[in-house]
Amino acid sequence: MATAVESALREALAGPAPGAAALCALRDALAGGGAALGPRERERLEALLRSLAAAAAAGPEEPAGPWRSCFGEAPPGLALSALLGALGEPRGAAPRSVRGEGALLEELERLVRGRLAAALGELCRPRGAAEPGAGLLGAVVALPERLSSGLRGGLPALFLPQNYFPLLAAAVVEALHEVAAALRGGSDCSISFLSHVLGKVCIRGRQKEILSVLVPRLAELTKSDFIWQRICWRLVESVPDRCMEAVVLGFVQRAPGADVLSRLLGNLVVKNKHAQFVVTQKFFLLQYGYTTAVLQNLLGYLSLDSLRRALLIKVLQELLETWSSSSAVKHSPPEQQEYISKAILICLSHLKDSEIESCRQELLTSMMEGVKCHLDSSLPQIRRLGMIVAESISSKINTDGPVLKFQYEEDDEARELKSLLVQAPSFCVPSVPEDSRKEKADAALPSASESNGKSHTEAAHVVSDEESDTELDSDDDLTPYDMSEDKELKTKAPVYIRDCIEVLTGSEDVDKWEATVKALESLVRKNPAATREVSVELAKILLHLEEKTCIEGFAELRQRAQVAVLTVDPIPVAQYLTSQFYSLNYSLRQRMDILDVLVLAARELSCPKVHGKTKHVEKPCVQLLPASDSSKDWRRIVDERIKSKTRRFAKGPSQVQVASGPNEFNSVAGHFFFPLLQNFDRPLSTFDLLGEDHFVLGRLVHTLAVLLYLAVNTTAVTAMGKALMEFVWALRFHTDSYVRQGLLSCISSMLLSVPAEHLLNDMTEELLETQSWLGDVVEKDPDGDCRRLALQNMLLMENLKKKLNKSVPS
Repeated sequence: MATAVESALREALAGPAPGAAALCALRDALAGGGAALGPRERERLEALLRSLAAAAAAGPEEPAGPWRSCFGEAPPGLALSALLGALGEPRGAAPRSVRGEGALLEELERLVRGRLAAALGELCRPRGAAEPGAGLLGAVVALPERLSSGLRGGLPALFLPQNYFPLLAAAVVEALHEVAAALRGGSDCSISFLSHVLGKVCIRGRQKEILSVLVPRLAELTKSDFIWQRICWRLVESVPDRCMEAVVLGFVQRAPGADVLSRLLGNLVVKNKHAQFVVTQKFFLLQYGYTTAVLQNLLGYLSLDSLRRALLIKVLQELLETWSSSSAVKHSPPEQQEYISKAILICLSHLKDSEIESCRQELLTSMMEGVKCHLDSSLPQIRRLGMIVAESISSKINTDGPVLKFQYEEDDEARELKSLLVQAPSFCVPSVPEDSRKEKADAALPSASESNGKSHTEAAHVVSDEESDTELDSDDDLTPYDMSEDKELKTKAPVYIRDCIEVLTGSEDVDKWEATVKALESLVRKNPAATREVSVELAKILLHLEEKTCIEGFAELRQRAQVAVLTVDPIPVAQYLTSQFYSLNYSLRQRMDILDVLVLAARELSCPKVHGKTKHVEKPCVQLLPASDSSKDWRRIVDERIKSKTRRFAKGPSQVQVASGPNEFNSVAGHFFFPLLQNFDRPLSTFDLLGEDHFVLGRLVHTLAVLLYLAVNTTAVTAMGKALMEFVWALRFHTDSYVRQGLLSCISSMLLSVPAEHLLNDMTEELLETQSWLGDVVEKDPDGDCRRLALQNMLLMENLKKKLNKSVPS
């Protein structure tokens, strides 16, 4: 057969263009034994097929003779390379007619639909070193891209990526079927080419298209066939290292469960170091965008084999090391910390008792360090994550003794995290035959009737016992007192401010104390003159006031009273509160109460007020007047008639006007603001804003931002903006994300409150440096809220520039 093909090739290549007879002879020779061609015959046949494809593409008419059948009978790999070589050339590189291009596309589509699997299977058989498949590999993987760059018309639907790569996946499965049949027959095969195809497709971003077909088919084929499992393992193990991550990720994301993933990948992570790095390091510590199902698949896969369980423990140790690192907690975004926490909980669910016992001390050390780092965070989400993970670790290492228990809100997110600690067992309920079910049901009937009888007798005994109890109690016929007209005695609240001070400081009467706390706010607002005489003393008492009884809303009542005192006498009370913020022997709660009171009072003082009663303006309407008044009030009658006959499309003057008044915060804004900036960098023995008390620093920064925003249109706002800019610039690289969010809020308040002319005249250099810093925050800050605030500030700066450019005459 090889001799016949060789003679037919020699005859076809003898002239400038092969004739019809030569092509017919070549077709017949290929149909008889084209698969057994030697290297020399394959090279000559490939050259002939390329010349036929080029002639068909360039000529206005198709070449004479059965050239199509030559492509149909030739080895599919050679035919595919020749057709794609003619169609994939860049536009204008070679002359090409529309009709010839269409003919080549038809032949290529027929070849891909019917013989692509044969082309892949051909390269799985043992071959010599002189016949590599590198050219065919590029043709198969990049076929849609090469066609789209070379065709003059539109790309056929078959060669669109969403259609072509599922077809390629089906061809890979068919080629693997040939490999399985050859292995069962005792022949040697190599699937390295298929592994390269899989890796190249996945690294080009087409995992979804090819693996959505390949993974379900392989999962079904590897259920009970060990040969198919070995084929699948070798398919993944032979993937090039640079493509390994994309392939493993695709398998992990699309495997329906850990057991299926174990059948598909085998011990890949043990044999391949690159795959081990991807699975144990990159998936958990360098990336955090995968779903919980992906984490469960991956960690479940590591737990299903004794060789892989060592990697599971290694992953848990590295996750705990990251979770307990204060630097990681400060600099990584909350999403990544939640991702790591989920991975830790899933790892704990897969650990055996012996493994927990062997690393108990390490788990305990990591738990103690990690929970401290998380509780030190100023973000509630991070603190709760630390509590949940610490509770889970404690429940695993202390099965018999006491465990850690924290108080936090039990919402859906917390319940989802806790559910990860419980590994759902995969079992199937055995089916019971119908006959046995009937026998069990019949056997259950007598027991049910007996139980009913027992229940009736027990009920009778209970009734008789109750009747005997009522007979014994019948002698106690005592007439109850009539309390329908009784009234609850209410303690009268004090009516003077000084009486309130005496009750709050020295009275032992609990009821009077409660009445005083409830009435203090209204009493302060009704008696401003009396309050000013003792305002500082009253503010001191309220700041140190502790709850004596379980009065409802005590914290809110105390806060409202403090705000009332501060608004009635702003300057001395504000001076006292701001001085106490940096004093010794105050708790963090009291310092944050001072900040809250300052903000609420500033908001109240900055709101406009109208003294006296608000004038109510009624809508105009027609009134029927008595006849006796018509001669006296003739002008009013005329006005009412005009109003009744006039159609009004807008009644602006008749609407209730918005209340307006002086901004009382204007004269006192500096007393609220500047003292808070004085001593932030001076640590005390019990208070260190730049150290461990960074949560209070975050509250202070947010408070300053609000105070500056409320001081808009005041005389001191420019000086406040300058001072706040220096404060922000000193703390701009703080490690806590909550503090950085507050600093960015300060920038927003400054841009919104300080007049634009003053910003550009007095703080030009500071604004330029701030813009550069904001750009770095947008690009590099790990916290998403910080990036969003920085971007908003940059937009505010751009709007400020545009507004100033419009105001400057050209």
